[in-house]
Amino acid sequence: MPKTDSLPDNVRPVKDRHGKTRFRFRRKGWPSAYLKGEPGSAEFHRSYAAIVEKGGAEKSPIKPLQDIKPRSLDDLWRRHRATPRWKKKAARTQLVYSRVLDRFMDRIDRKGRRYGSWPVAAVSVAWLDGIFGDMAATPGAANNLRKFLAGLMDDAVRLGWRVDNPVRFTEKFDSGKGFHDWTDAEIQRFRDTHPLGTMARLTLELALNTAARRCNVNKIERDHITGGRIIVDHAKGNNCTSVPMLAATRAAIEALPAQPIRFLVTTQFGKPFSDAGMGNRMRKWCDAAGLPHCSLHGLRKAMARQLAESGATDAEGMAVTGHKKAATFAYYRQAASQPALADRAMSNLEARAVVQPAKNDDKSGD
Repeated sequence: MPKTDSLPDNVRPVKDRHGKTRFRFRRKGWPSAYLKGEPGSAEFHRSYAAIVEKGGAEKSPIKPLQDIKPRSLDDLWRRHRATPRWKKKAARTQLVYSRVLDRFMDRIDRKGRRYGSWPVAAVSVAWLDGIFGDMAATPGAANNLRKFLAGLMDDAVRLGWRVDNPVRFTEKFDSGKGFHDWTDAEIQRFRDTHPLGTMARLTLELALNTAARRCNVNKIERDHITGGRIIVDHAKGNNCTSVPMLAATRAAIEALPAQPIRFLVTTQFGKPFSDAGMGNRMRKWCDAAGLPHCSLHGLRKAMARQLAESGATDAEGMAVTGHKKAATFAYYRQAASQPALADRAMSNLEARAVVQPAKNDDKSGD
């Protein structure tokens, strides 16, 4: 297989469902396509040139209406994007859904047909099981695709194209533990490696204090700090939180030189990080601290755990993390130390017993 850096711009090797390596062109705002021939061959270069030449005129990822077969998956996907439910979704949510479903529609079956051209009525549980089964190595991605397809096929039922939703009859993969939940020792190790006065330290303190995702941490502005509180407009669920600033966060902010800039977390050039850039930079900072298994999102889980261990109720914890569903917050706090929780519960029980007035069993009336 050729090295990635020897391929043309925006071309990467990918495995299809049969394990064969193919070469795919992907560029933001352009339709994706598979190149013909082997890298280095004349056919390969002609295929790449054809994509680049016509890409500028065909930057919309949505297929023209005349190219969409009626009642196909492409047709259903197009109609789904015109529904009020779709338009109510946050822009970032729409982006995630579109990336997953566009890739799915562009996949090729063993007969050389795009999945998007399949009739909705022909989608079966067995076909879907085969697709999800091929994704067993990436259960999270399989579950996301299943979730998005389930919502799409619900529209087919509403439209009267089907009487059932076959996706609902498939099974999810076990979700696993997801992102690693930082331990208190790992948080301290990061602090020891990245002292006050570094952008790494400020990022950690802000992420932990607010339990925010990377796409929110990189957008925290100085104006979002008011009255000793940090205001965060969480990306998912459009939920806004206002949390008290911790002493560690205040120290990290004050340790950096005061500058007339809008954002708190910035690159070395004073510019805010992109979402991907924020994750990549945190990856380097974690590696430097000897924490290759840690990530920025794991700090969100760590805060949920610490809140649970400190005695916060689910409602109190959700007011910090921005979760709208107790079940979601419970998933994040599941790593809470059971002995610590038991100690607190028994301590509360003892305290309650002490304050209970003793009953007078003497009924003699003396």
